[in-house]
Amino acid sequence: MTRAERQKAEGRRQKVEDRKQKAEDRQKAEGTRQKAREVEWAQDEGLIDWARGRLSLTAFCLLLSAFCFLRSALGVDSVTRKTIARRQFLKQNIAATAIAASGLADFQTLAQINPDSSAQYRGPLADFAVDDQHLDSLQFCLSSNEAIRPSMSFSAANRPSALLWQKRVRRKLTELLGGFPTTRVALKPRILERKKFNGYSREKIVFQSRENLSVFGYFLLPEKISSPIPAVVCLPGHGRGCDDIVGIAENGQQRETGIGYARDFALQVVEHGYAAFAIEQLGFGCRRDQAARKKGAGASSCQPAAGAALLFGHTMLGWRVWDVMRAIDYLLTRSEIDHSRVATMGISGGGTVSLFSSALDERIKISVVSGYFNTFKDSILSLSHCIDNYVPGILNYIEMYDVAGLIAPRGLFVESGTRDPIFPIHGSRAAIKKAENIYSAFGAHKKFGHEIFDDEHVFYGKGAFEFLKKTL
Repeated sequence: MTRAERQKAEGRRQKVEDRKQKAEDRQKAEGTRQKAREVEWAQDEGLIDWARGRLSLTAFCLLLSAFCFLRSALGVDSVTRKTIARRQFLKQNIAATAIAASGLADFQTLAQINPDSSAQYRGPLADFAVDDQHLDSLQFCLSSNEAIRPSMSFSAANRPSALLWQKRVRRKLTELLGGFPTTRVALKPRILERKKFNGYSREKIVFQSRENLSVFGYFLLPEKISSPIPAVVCLPGHGRGCDDIVGIAENGQQRETGIGYARDFALQVVEHGYAAFAIEQLGFGCRRDQAARKKGAGASSCQPAAGAALLFGHTMLGWRVWDVMRAIDYLLTRSEIDHSRVATMGISGGGTVSLFSSALDERIKISVVSGYFNTFKDSILSLSHCIDNYVPGILNYIEMYDVAGLIAPRGLFVESGTRDPIFPIHGSRAAIKKAENIYSAFGAHKKFGHEIFDDEHVFYGKGAFEFLKKTL
């Protein structure tokens, strides 16, 4: 064997010895840790035996609960002489707490409880013959709604009686929303900034809506306008507020348009040659409380603000409708705007405000409602929605399609996605049919338009902008 071969063989032998030594070291270390565990658990069990002999059952079980929680939280190893896993020990601890709560006084009972029995628990009434329909909150709400016959639902057979119906229902709806201020405070508008972009200019504006409340908005004007043009008040839904409909990213920079469920529809308004006044709805964007701002750009302060409105006998929807009315007051001061051609457009919660504002302010020539038009029964009654949607008592008088009837014979266009999870399409179809009947009674069936598209809860706009072109 050459010298080089002997060196290679010696190297291989040394590696084998090293591996053996490392294995022995690991075994010794594991043995040491195992002994430490056993000593530790012996001490723990000694403490348990001591407590068991000196404390009442209730006190002992509470101590055992705290003990198990601390061991789990601190990540202590779970190997014991009886090989009790930490998860099983935790289940036994829960069972012990249950015994204490039930008043049983026998520790033998604890040993008989199956640690996995909680996995099969199906509630306190699972083994009893009880009518589940009478315990279901949604079924109770639906049955309550079935018992109601809205006292002011549309039933007029001709235009004169339909106009009388509108007057009565507008008064009632205003009352249900909490009413509006009897006087309009001075707008005191301030233009904070003007910027030019590709094809349009943008102003940041703040104006006074009522005492102690201001509204922020972006006023967008297309370039090269030669005469007064129509304006659209643009209303965002839940999300980042009006930044989300004018193409502003979270970092404050302009982004690629068409992002998000709102699809920057205020920019689409400008691209179609209209002025857009995108106003911040109360509870969104820069009109939120400090707690919501700390949670991130998309968090709203609808709660507690909408709840506070209810405490005052008002509604968040009423507050927002008034802001739209004051936004129109501001638009009528602008020489660039044709005062007889003002529309509203909104998505989701913005669609809500677009619908109700147009029902109550006859200066609005056309309303576009995206991702909202439905029946109350199939949407906000049956599904979980933000509290800002609710108007106390409204179902005693009217349904959502009756609100749409207050807009006739002015223009109304609604759009709905077939896969919208919070405004189900069957409810939208039912409401559309009812609204068509009301518009027909006014002899204005051409002033009502709708589009159903294959998508979820998003702004679509194709039919809406065609409708605006014909009617605005």
